[in-house]
Amino acid sequence: MTKFKDLNLSAETLRAIDKMGFEEATPIQADTIPLGLAGKDIIGQAQTGTGKTTAFGVPMVEKIDTKNDSIQGLIIAPTRELAIQVSEELYKIGSGKRARVLAVYGGQDIQRQIRALKQRPHIIVGTPGRILDHINRRTLKLENIQTLVLDEADEMLNMGFIQDIETILSNVPTERQTLLFSATMPGPIRAIAERFMKDPEMIRIKAKEMTVSNIDQYFVKVQQRDKFDILARLMDVQTPELAIIFGRTKRRVDELANALSLRGYQAEGIHGDLTQAKRLTVLNRFKSGKIDVLVATDVAARGLDISGVTHVYNYDIPQDPESYVHRIGRTGRAGKEGMAITFVDPREMSYLREVERTTKKRMTPMEAPTWDDALSGQQQAAVTELEGAITKNELTEYRTFAKNLLDQYNPEDIVAAAVKLITKEPDRTPVHITNESSLPQKRDNFRSKNSGGGYRKSGGGGGRQGGGRSYGNRDRKGSSGGSGGGRRKYSSNS
Repeated sequence: MTKFKDLNLSAETLRAIDKMGFEEATPIQADTIPLGLAGKDIIGQAQTGTGKTTAFGVPMVEKIDTKNDSIQGLIIAPTRELAIQVSEELYKIGSGKRARVLAVYGGQDIQRQIRALKQRPHIIVGTPGRILDHINRRTLKLENIQTLVLDEADEMLNMGFIQDIETILSNVPTERQTLLFSATMPGPIRAIAERFMKDPEMIRIKAKEMTVSNIDQYFVKVQQRDKFDILARLMDVQTPELAIIFGRTKRRVDELANALSLRGYQAEGIHGDLTQAKRLTVLNRFKSGKIDVLVATDVAARGLDISGVTHVYNYDIPQDPESYVHRIGRTGRAGKEGMAITFVDPREMSYLREVERTTKKRMTPMEAPTWDDALSGQQQAAVTELEGAITKNELTEYRTFAKNLLDQYNPEDIVAAAVKLITKEPDRTPVHITNESSLPQKRDNFRSKNSGGGYRKSGGGGGRQGGGRSYGNRDRKGSSGGSGGGRRKYSSNS
């Protein structure tokens, strides 16, 4: 496990990465960043979703001299969608150093881009056609380029951009660092590497066969502002025995744990800022059932050996499929079935599709429950608790009271009153959850030779099943929790 803080990065870049919610480097990042910082030419063979933008973005940003107003980094991408996505990521990585990033691509008034270029960006991200257009107009000066990146080179080959790329490379200084990333390595791509790169280091990240069994996977399409209430209602409907909720950032984890406690759950969070002793204390409380909801970041939950987790909730969809598989692997263990529910902002659906392609399993759309559904879930949990008490038959000391009640009241009213008393009605206590930026837009099987742009500014429903609601409820009878299958714990000091 390699953490970004172990990669000898500047304090400014580390702060930016921390703000993005990243703690642990993916394999391609762990391999590429040290070589990139050392100035090596690199060929990276890796699939989409492995984290390669950060892999080449971090060393590029680290080498930028913000006192120098010339263009020092150039990234060539096959489509405007990818150019926008990469520029958004680089803007975030470079925010600590105040590196200026400009995306240039077709479909936008070129005069607007020319005006933006006069504001002296440090890094240009663009498509081949529009970059060439600016070179020919002499509005893009590349004589001070230190780092050049070819992203998804095989896609540019497929789209007929190889000649354009060679022309661009001939306009960039020969004394530079070149990084080439491609999912495959066909002959023309290898030829470019031989002609334009100097003793490149080869990094291969194998596409892992990531499968998940014994886990029912659902997704809920939801706006950021509605996530928490839907999470609370889902938990009221599903009454999980042990649940893990994953958030993208440490702030998210802290706010979710606090909000869930306010709503009556015993929840605690773990993330990288906690001491090892505190993390172990929280984990032991979770394993022993003293808390029934654990909120965690990806890194904090890596490698946890926890049994009995019935539900995993992805409050924020992860950026790469591997993290998704690690997350939901906390449930469905030892031959038992588990359930994973992922909340997806409508703008993040391409990340969901990437997960489905990687795991080769489609997720089932789930309709967000209403408050009435949540109440019904808690009523059913109360009934399950009553049935468990009856089954245990430890009622001798209460039978006299029962007979007295039956002499005075209708049996149905007595049972209804008992269910009402032990039902925890859905809690609507106001909570504060800060909206986090959605993940950068990811192109999804869209190909275009149109290659507009502008500086990144500061800051960063459908698909439901027909024919009834689906919340993935389980029959709680006979579950490992005994009669407490529908339990909901409360803190005596909350």
